[in-house]
Amino acid sequence: MPNSELCTEADVQQLVHVFYAKVRSDTLLAPVFDAHVGNWEQHLAQLVNFWSSALRGTARFRGNPLAKHVALPGLTSELFQRWLSLFRETTQSLTNTGLQVRANELAHRIATSFWRAYQVQHGCELVPVDTNHG
Repeated sequence: MPNSELCTEADVQQLVHVFYAKVRSDTLLAPVFDAHVGNWEQHLAQLVNFWSSALRGTARFRGNPLAKHVALPGLTSELFQRWLSLFRETTQSLTNTGLQVRANELAHRIATSFWRAYQVQHGCELVPVDTNHG
């Protein structure tokens, strides 16, 4: 459940910006994002709205991220696993353990759901995204 007392907006913004800075410099993920994100400033604002809604319950996010991700060509389990790995690496640096735990749970659920929908949409054999989301 989203909880406005879990963290501040500044916490959400820091999480998103630090995480996506890692994504943008990652040799596996950067090319995928660079091919599909035209305006990083606008994209980061949307991501902050998404995570603020998911973590704090602000209801600022409008959109259908599942449909957008399912429409992308050439995604693999390895990409989703790398995204989760970088996310967990980012949350490990958080001093707010409640935020760390909740953000990791949400990220794993989101990645699993997106990857499963992607495989169904593209007629792939169902392969789990991650077996160790600790």
